[in-house]
Amino acid sequence: MKFLFDLDGTVTSEETVPLISSHFGVESEIHQLTLETVKGNIPFIESFIRRVNILGNLPVDEVAHLLGNASLYTHVAEFIRLHAEDCAIVTGNLDCWCSMLGERIGCKAYYSEAIVEDNRVKKIKSILRKEQVVDQYKAVGETVVFIGDGNNDLEAMRHADISIATGLTHKPARSLYSIADYIIFNETALCRQLNQLL
Repeated sequence: MKFLFDLDGTVTSEETVPLISSHFGVESEIHQLTLETVKGNIPFIESFIRRVNILGNLPVDEVAHLLGNASLYTHVAEFIRLHAEDCAIVTGNLDCWCSMLGERIGCKAYYSEAIVEDNRVKKIKSILRKEQVVDQYKAVGETVVFIGDGNNDLEAMRHADISIATGLTHKPARSLYSIADYIIFNETALCRQLNQLL
């Protein structure tokens, strides 16, 4: 059994992009884009490229340090810590921004990749397709549980053996309601369900 977790709003108790934009004072440029992406009105890849264009000039080390200290859902993080070999983070966010946070969470993590020069994101090298990570584990015989909340989790949840849409930070994207095996709005209930699936 492999538990694959979206990062923003699923393991972290705050969305990382708004956290970055607030810290660096670019909220107005990011806020509406984030809302429309979460709702599924803007395709994730288009939104992601636009966000990186806005945030890419920020110092990578400062962003990484900021996200490295992001608040986590305590019980979710504890479940991952106790079952680290069976868990992975699967996020479209950039490796250079999130690797410190991933190390803190303490399990394997998959990210989009960036080319960094002079402590800035020069360009996007690859954008992670979450469903490919699901397929990778299924190909070696693993039963895959995917836990997420956004429209960009849709295909991963469709490919997974078991899918859990969460509403811990905000309501799950509407697109997830028709395909999720479980829809859970409470951290304690989520961890209870995860433990039952072990």
